[in-house]
Amino acid sequence: MATFETDTGRTKVIHFGQATADDYTKTHDKEQRDRYRARHAKDLLTADPTRPGFLSFYILWGESTSLQTNIASYKRRFNL
Repeated sequence: MATFETDTGRTKVIHFGQATADDYTKTHDKEQRDRYRARHAKDLLTADPTRPGFLSFYILWGESTSLQTNIASYKRRFNL
């Protein structure tokens, strides 16, 4: 779950990922990550970094196996 503040000052909560599924931060399987990212690259076409597809792509399936590292990288990438 990610929380964002909108332009109007309201809070926007976005749920992403699948609770029962493994992701790169859990499996550390680079091939699995590459397959996921190839399948879900279309999620980035929305150009909205607050969408669940963006969050999963960059946080759960990011460059690092560390969730904290991926969150920090995501925030830097999108100036959040």
